[in-house]
Amino acid sequence: MTIRIAGIGTSLPPTIVTNHDLEQRMDTSDAWIRERSGIGERRVSGVTSEMGLDAATKAIEDAGIGAGDIDFVLLATCTPDQVIPATSTQITRGLGLTCGSMDINAACAGFAYGYAAAFGLMLAPGGPNRVLVVGADAMSKVVDWTDRGTAILFGDGAGAAVLERHEQGDLLGQDFGVAGDLREILYCNHADTIVMEGREVFKRAVRAVTQSVKNALDQAGLTPSDIDVVLPHQANVRIIEAVCSRLDIPMEKTHNVLEHTGNTSAASIPLAMAAANEAGALQPGKIVVMTGFGAGMAWGSVVVRW
Repeated sequence: MTIRIAGIGTSLPPTIVTNHDLEQRMDTSDAWIRERSGIGERRVSGVTSEMGLDAATKAIEDAGIGAGDIDFVLLATCTPDQVIPATSTQITRGLGLTCGSMDINAACAGFAYGYAAAFGLMLAPGGPNRVLVVGADAMSKVVDWTDRGTAILFGDGAGAAVLERHEQGDLLGQDFGVAGDLREILYCNHADTIVMEGREVFKRAVRAVTQSVKNALDQAGLTPSDIDVVLPHQANVRIIEAVCSRLDIPMEKTHNVLEHTGNTSAASIPLAMAAANEAGALQPGKIVVMTGFGAGMAWGSVVVRW
């Protein structure tokens, strides 16, 4: 027995801010934003726990189980509802559960970290049979809406996946790291707004993700040509293109939603996963790479057999 993803769910708040809306607030344009990021609109005014609960409920339904079948809840987020208690407790409360739960903050790499952490919990002696992994962030509450360097990029959303013991699926390789000396290029202090050195983040992200995917593939005994599906962090389509070019992976193997969501931080990989699933790309036996990067500077990649 190993572990598979049995159900996927997503949640986006109803309020949409388009590039044309941003044109009214700052010196920017739809063409400028699309050219540099690939983003056309983003969702805002979400609440992390509410979006997370909505996505979790849908993932449980998609898995064909009941909430009571979940043994552990893991929430990846960098925008918790409050400092204490962990926001994951509000998701367990909403589901009517009293099982263990915890939050993970690896910023935009959070879902990859959460997937690996859940896998490890399940393989440990006496570990849970099913773990609900949620990525949810309300980035709009930490964005300076007068700063065109960040306001154009971020949005709110959530995605969730149910991991369960099964003969189908496996974690083949993983790679995680943090360059703490790069904190100053992307950070948000308590009760403050995001500060980002966009060009430096772009360069560092491309290098880190490229090497991280290589490391995870090496551990799995695979090469880029073995990859069937790439689920990248949805920060900027130009970053995704640059990484794929360096790895010689066709962009057609990636699944991207950022045109309509923007950068939703820890929610972006499961949102891309849902899009890939809807497209019929996530078939049993397919080799899938999930890779993310974010503040910290943190990065993480997992190679999965679906």
